[in-house]
Amino acid sequence: MKKELRVKKNKEFQEAFQKGQSFANRQFVVYSLKKEDQDYFRIGLSVSKKIGNAVMRNQVKRYIRQAVFELSDLLLPGNDYIIIARKPASEMDFFEIKKSLTHVFKVGKVLKRK
Repeated sequence: MKKELRVKKNKEFQEAFQKGQSFANRQFVVYSLKKEDQDYFRIGLSVSKKIGNAVMRNQVKRYIRQAVFELSDLLLPGNDYIIIARKPASEMDFFEIKKSLTHVFKVGKVLKRK
């Protein structure tokens, strides 16, 4: 993902946690914060050490990034999304992660209508 499409700073994460809306399922928690002056969406990832070792955490992050990349046409622009992976995400393959993220985004009503 391009640098301008990522949330990196702790201040931005904390703002999303405090002011944003959250929605979740068993595998993921997603915080969504509306940004009026932004024409695109940004993604921030958080994968805890509870998920597994560094190799497992990086694999989960790669799967999430690829799933978001494939869903990018459907996501509403102008938002920051913070995705937090829960423990069951470590046992999932890419297609299950994509399906689960799609479900969470539908729950949060941040997917465009088809």
